[in-house]
Amino acid sequence: MINFRYHVVSLTAVFLALAIGLVVGTAALNGPVADSLKDRVDALSKDNGNYRDQANQYLEELNRAQDFATQLAPTVLSGTLTGRRLALVVLPSAGDGAADGVTAMLKTAGARITTTLTVQDKFFDPAQEYELLDLANQASAPTVPAAGLPLNSDGVETSSALLALALLQRSPQVDAEDLTAVLTAYEKPGYIAVGDNPVAGAEATVVVSGLPPVDSDAAKKSHDAVTVTTQFAKDRPVVVAGNGIGDGNLISEVRGDPFLVKKISTVDNVSTEQGHLATAMTVVQRLVRGKVGQYGLSTGATSLVPQPAS
Repeated sequence: MINFRYHVVSLTAVFLALAIGLVVGTAALNGPVADSLKDRVDALSKDNGNYRDQANQYLEELNRAQDFATQLAPTVLSGTLTGRRLALVVLPSAGDGAADGVTAMLKTAGARITTTLTVQDKFFDPAQEYELLDLANQASAPTVPAAGLPLNSDGVETSSALLALALLQRSPQVDAEDLTAVLTAYEKPGYIAVGDNPVAGAEATVVVSGLPPVDSDAAKKSHDAVTVTTQFAKDRPVVVAGNGIGDGNLISEVRGDPFLVKKISTVDNVSTEQGHLATAMTVVQRLVRGKVGQYGLSTGATSLVPQPAS
C-alpha cells in the first residue's frame, strides 16, 4: 500500500532530478553551445551595424544627389524663362514642399509666377457641384464672362473653365478688378486659396499634384483633377508635376489618355529636388520649344529629364 512516505520520496526524487538537469544544462551552455550562441549574436550585431551604416550612406548619397540638382539648376536654367509668365495651380494632394520647390526652380529660370492658386478639398466635394455651377455664373465679370463656359451639370468643369479664363493670357486682357472679383468669389467660401498679388496673363500653367485620393469619392476626385488640368490646357501649354504612384494619380491619367498625352507634359517625381529641376526644364521645353514630353521614373516616362536646349 502506497503511504505518505512514498509520496515524499517520489517528490524528492523529482526535484533532485530537476536540480541535476539544471546544473548539467547550465554547464553545457557554458561550454560550446554558449560560445556558439555568443558568436551568432556578435555576428548579427555586426550585420545590423553594417546595414545601418549602409542605410546612412544611401541617405547621404540621396541628400548629395538633391544638393547636386540644386547646385546644377542655375547652370541649366539661368535665363531660359526670363520674362515668361506662369500660373501655378496646386491640387489638394500636393504638399507645400513640392509647390515651393517647383516655384524656386521656375524663378531660378527667370520666370514670373503670376498667380499661385491652391485648390482646396471642397472644390472636389461631390456635394458642391450645383453650388460651383451657380458660383461660376455669379462670379463672372465683364472681362471674365460666363459666355462660352461649358454647358453641363459639371460644376468642377465650369468653375475650372472660368478660373482658367481669368488667369491665362488672352485678348481682351483681363481687368485687374475683375480678376480679384473672380478669385475672391471662390476663395471666400473656401474653394481655393490664392497667393499674394495675383495677376492675369499667364502664358502657361504648371499643375502640381501628389498622391491620388483614396476615400469613397476617390474615382470622382481623380476625374476632377483631370478636368481642372484639361480646362487650363485648352488654349495654353500645361505641365503637370506630380507623383506616379497609386491608382488614379493625375500623371498616369494624363499619360493613359491618347489625346492628353500629346498635349500635356508630365514629370512624375516632383517630391525630389531632381523633380523640381526636371519640371522647370520641362516648362522650358513645352513653352519655349513647343515640345510635349513625359519625364521621370514611372510608367510612361520616356526619360528622366528633357534634353537641354542646344
